[in-house]
Amino acid sequence: MFGIKLAVKVKVTKHGRNPMPTIASDVPSAASPPSLNPVMEGNVFSWQFFYDQSMQLVHATAQILPTLLLGLLLLTISYFTAGPLSRLLIKPINLVTDSKLVLLVVRRGISTLIILLGLYLFLRLAGLTEFAVAIMSGTGLIGLILGFAFRDIAENFIASLLLSVQRPFKIDDVIEVDGRLGVIKKVTARATTLVDYDGNHIQIPNATVYKNTIKNLTANPKMRGKVEIGIGYDNDIRSAQTLALNIANKQTAVLSDPPAQVLIKNLGSSTINFILYFWVNGEQHSPLKVSSQLMRELVNEFTEQNISMPDDARERILLNASGEEFSSSAVKERLNEKKPPETHEQTETLNDVSSDTDEIREQAEQSRDPEQGKNII
Repeated sequence: MFGIKLAVKVKVTKHGRNPMPTIASDVPSAASPPSLNPVMEGNVFSWQFFYDQSMQLVHATAQILPTLLLGLLLLTISYFTAGPLSRLLIKPINLVTDSKLVLLVVRRGISTLIILLGLYLFLRLAGLTEFAVAIMSGTGLIGLILGFAFRDIAENFIASLLLSVQRPFKIDDVIEVDGRLGVIKKVTARATTLVDYDGNHIQIPNATVYKNTIKNLTANPKMRGKVEIGIGYDNDIRSAQTLALNIANKQTAVLSDPPAQVLIKNLGSSTINFILYFWVNGEQHSPLKVSSQLMRELVNEFTEQNISMPDDARERILLNASGEEFSSSAVKERLNEKKPPETHEQTETLNDVSSDTDEIREQAEQSRDPEQGKNII
């Protein structure tokens, strides 16, 4: 019933059979002592078990070691050849663009792909295929998360790439963007640095520069200026226009091509208003300074030629006892007054029509760089 086997053994002596048989059982006696042999099959604390496991590990290592060495060799080769291969593969791109930033990004991207390929082959040979796939998937997911987290930075970086490729301006160009006018000092991967005509450094994010209207004042060195002036209705309009045109043509800073023009703008309440348009070389002369000098010469010449330039206010004329205009003699006396002579320094200052751009460029070179990034154009 309990699976106990009994066997009857008969002990035979030389006198014959033993009349008292003995009973042997497979069940150990409770009084029998335990075995003292330490080596037992299945015992994890035995030296034989550790020896067997160690030998299995050695055999497994010996089998996979060549594969691991091959994977390490491929990973090492991919790491050290990533740089030379990337420089070799971007040579066709050099024929398309010479942008330093684009070439740097493409070269690093190719190097990263080569290293990732070597890492994938190493993990694949090591039997970690699922881990390799997880790394590749995780890399794409991390890139997507970082793209959303640093969207503004990524937008600026992409705008920097586009600006470095398209190059709508160059260093030292005078541009106006987002309502800011100045000389370009530096373009980094984050922002464009301008130095305005007040000597201030202005940093505009590249995304703002790329999305806004860019007015380049240096691409065409010829710049147009204008002077507005009004004369009284009692004057000869054509004579006044001819006189203004002659004054402009005598100015050495004014270009003959395109020629200057004097056009009537409108008819005011007390004056006929016209505009003198002229062209100068913006790299050499300042349109504002030339306008100032032309305005001064126009006023002086019109005064000498008795061409009135009344304002929009109504004039009040006082008559004396004889019916003559009280103010006429006073006006004539003031016009005939001897003007004080101008000094040589004043004449040089007033006649200075040189461009301020070169001075701003010199100040930009001498000033501290507000951003330490490398120039990308």
